Amino acid sequence: MDSRRNFISAVASGLATTLASPTSVLGANDRIRFGIIGPGARGQEILRWAINCPNTEFVAAADIYTRRLEEVKAIAPNVKTYMDYRYLLEDKSIDAVLIATPQHLHCEHFVASLAAGKHVYQEKTMAFTVAHAKKMREAFQNAKGRTVQIGHQSCSSGQMTDALQMLKEQPMGKITAIHMTMYRNTPHGKPQWSRPIYPDMNAENILWKQFLGDNPDRAFDANRYINWRFYWDYSGGNVYENMCHQVSFWYKALKLKVPTKVTMTGGIYLWKDGREVPDTMCTTLEQPEEMLISWNSGFGNDKLGAGEDVLGDEGTIQKASQIRYTPQKVNIKDRPEKLGAATAAPNAHMLNFMDCVRSGAEPNCPFEVGFRTSIACRMAVESYRQGRSITWDPTREEIS
Repeated sequence: MDSRRNFISAVASGLATTLASPTSVLGANDRIRFGIIGPGARGQEILRWAINCPNTEFVAAADIYTRRLEEVKAIAPNVKTYMDYRYLLEDKSIDAVLIATPQHLHCEHFVASLAAGKHVYQEKTMAFTVAHAKKMREAFQNAKGRTVQIGHQSCSSGQMTDALQMLKEQPMGKITAIHMTMYRNTPHGKPQWSRPIYPDMNAENILWKQFLGDNPDRAFDANRYINWRFYWDYSGGNVYENMCHQVSFWYKALKLKVPTKVTMTGGIYLWKDGREVPDTMCTTLEQPEEMLISWNSGFGNDKLGAGEDVLGDEGTIQKASQIRYTPQKVNIKDRPEKLGAATAAPNAHMLNFMDCVRSGAEPNCPFEVGFRTSIACRMAVESYRQGRSITWDPTREEIS
């Protein structure tokens, strides 16, 4: 692992700003060499998915916290590690990069990875702001021949296969609403998302300024670093953690556009632990397709769990642990209920990414789905923070 001293010395001597040209096209049987930027808890999960894909080789990792690089060495002892991700991107032998950094850093790492000629697996939510989404789109459009998979894993699930089949074969009529829930609970004294602060979380072992990104400078704060999901500077709260997954599934399945208006209310009703993001919330997305999406979520009771109900005047599709179609008997009397049965491997989304890197085919969650989902999520956050409804201008591509 590069030491902090070596890192500072290397930066002082100058780091090349012109990155590599695009990597060569891979054949169907070529081995994919990949690295990861941000191998934290989530990063290590998707890293293991990638390692378990056939004909892949994990060769490099970058993280601003020394502990993460030590943890990566425990997974793959021979992997190269860096505290500055730009050194990883300079390695022309690396074909693909997994990005699993905090949400406010996605744009920086995504744009740099594409500029370096890498294929990219980008964890959700793809973009932190509208400006970031546009910058990422420009980078993607300029990155000819590069595969980009956005980390909405349910787009590669058996449930997606079932949903698409049901939408094709079963009568739904006019779909006017989708009702979504995402409820969780944790034991008293164990707040949702809260992570412990370890003694080595200090300014010596964490590159604090790199963590801040384009946010204003502030003194080192270990709690803000490890519990970044609590703070608006780095996180979109549960909208960016879970609403994005549920919205992206149906945005893909139904080919939905960016909402015309989003309203979000709620508050910090349960966990008074210094977090800024709400633990209880209600969001409505008014779709240009004349459809209302509602998303209700909270961290104080898990009875309602997670699920979605797609409501048409001729049928209903319910998504929970399985997909189920139920006809609306008032209009459709001759159709039985239908239960989905398709399955997929736990790492199906990563397998799809690697396959598309080789084939050049469009991945299961392409950039455009990630873009539309990101805008919808940002609108929800802005509505909550500003205390009013937020609208989208599709011509100017701006929120107001």
